[in-house]
Amino acid sequence: MYVSGWFLFGAQMLFFLLGALFFWRSAKRKKGGEMVSPEENERQMQRLEDMRRVHLTEPLAEQTRPASLTEIVGQEKGIEALRAALCGPNPQHILIYGPPGVGKTAAARLVLEEAKARESSPFLRTAPFVEIDATTLQFDERGIADPLLGSVHDPIYQGAGAFGQAGIPRPQPGAVCKANGGVLFLDEIGELHPIQMNRLLKVLEDRVARFQSSYYSRENKRIPPYVHEIFQKGMPADFRLIGATTRSPRELPPALRSRCTEIFFQPLGTAAVEQIAENGLKKAGLEYDSGFCGKIARYAGGGRDTVNLVQSLSARAEMEGRKYVTESDLEIVAETGRFEPRIQKKVERKSRVGVVNGLAVMGGMGGTVLTVEAVFHKDGQSGLQVTGIVEEEELKSPHGRSLRKSNARSSVENVLTVLEQFGFRRRDYTVHINFPGGMPVDGPSAGTAMFLAAYSAFTGAAVPGDVALTGELSLTGQILPVGGVSEKLAAAQEAGVSRVWIPKANWQRAYGRMELEVLCAGDVRELLEQIFAEKEAGGAVLSSGILSAEGLGQRE
Repeated sequence: MYVSGWFLFGAQMLFFLLGALFFWRSAKRKKGGEMVSPEENERQMQRLEDMRRVHLTEPLAEQTRPASLTEIVGQEKGIEALRAALCGPNPQHILIYGPPGVGKTAAARLVLEEAKARESSPFLRTAPFVEIDATTLQFDERGIADPLLGSVHDPIYQGAGAFGQAGIPRPQPGAVCKANGGVLFLDEIGELHPIQMNRLLKVLEDRVARFQSSYYSRENKRIPPYVHEIFQKGMPADFRLIGATTRSPRELPPALRSRCTEIFFQPLGTAAVEQIAENGLKKAGLEYDSGFCGKIARYAGGGRDTVNLVQSLSARAEMEGRKYVTESDLEIVAETGRFEPRIQKKVERKSRVGVVNGLAVMGGMGGTVLTVEAVFHKDGQSGLQVTGIVEEEELKSPHGRSLRKSNARSSVENVLTVLEQFGFRRRDYTVHINFPGGMPVDGPSAGTAMFLAAYSAFTGAAVPGDVALTGELSLTGQILPVGGVSEKLAAAQEAGVSRVWIPKANWQRAYGRMELEVLCAGDVRELLEQIFAEKEAGGAVLSSGILSAEGLGQRE
């Protein structure tokens, strides 16, 4: 009986000590932030190591990623402007506009590396390049989590850890602080939330990221000195912002644009896409016939499309054990991938009555050549019909939405008013102006082309097919400046245009060094004199050099 009593007492003490050990280890883990046992941690670490041992082949997109600025094709002017803005002793904040897949990110990264190698540059050799995508940024308006600007983990925050147990708010730096001394590359900056945009502008101005917390107190002695420093003076965020966007400048906040140097990357032309295709085929080790890269350029809308096509071609050839690709392979890959062939418009050089080449900019697609057609009928009736334009456009404002007549429609009416200076009377004619091609025109920059087409149809004067025009037309016949002239000239050159007329206010000396002839005019009379300077039609040239309706046999 005496022995059994001691046995029972010993068992009770053992269970007591085991329980005490368990609670002591649990408290120790909780205090030190240890949430898993050493055995579980070892198993998870082994799993990570096993995952790291698995490697797939490097995608062709990574193989063809530019390693130097010379490998970025079709953006020579944009890269030069980027270098000027970033590589000097006073680097600027930058906005890069351009369609996807033209090398905006690669150019920014490589230009920073060049800047770091310059003695006059403030960037150190260790300057970081922090890349973040605005479309994937998620933040809490209460400031609990913000990967861009930083946040504060208050004591009640789930991941506050030992600081939370001590009642100490802990600042967490965001990308703006991690980019201190370097570049913050914000892709698709036009998608940034307005609240974050305003906060980012404040950081750009102060070059400091500031943090707030209702749990912070200057008198709290338990708060470490460095945390006091952050709350009282902020955390350094002295960086240069490079924002990339596929949006147009007018869609970005003026406050952001005013702080940045704006640089425009152009859509890739046919030659640039062919070069990318050639580089991709060589790195894939594929043989191909002459002209094959040009056929790829018909389907590819940019650099990424080109690489995707080449990778699909490579996979198809590999499956069949071939080291060459054919046009048949390209057609199959393009069909399965729904790649539509691009229509490469070439202008007709013959002169035509009532048909003129206009120039426009189509969003992120760059410049394009538009055909403008005009027909006049003198049949005792009057009327105006316009097809191929946007008739109405919606305007948004803080006060609501409203509809107005589109700029394109207003330009047509301006054309007929200006044409009255040359003997046209609206009550005598039925007028039809058309923009064929299926792409609705919504801006005023086709006004000059519409006037020339209408003038040609009214007078019977044929317009050379190798000329093109752009410019807004005022009610008095003035040719007003327009945007996107460089893109329009590039499209005209690719389409085989020989001469282009632009507004006099848009003229730049650099246009005189282009392959095509770039001319300018300030009003329609000056424009007509230049276009029809050498044209004669049975003595129908007036002393001013402008053709008259009577001299060309127009019915009165």
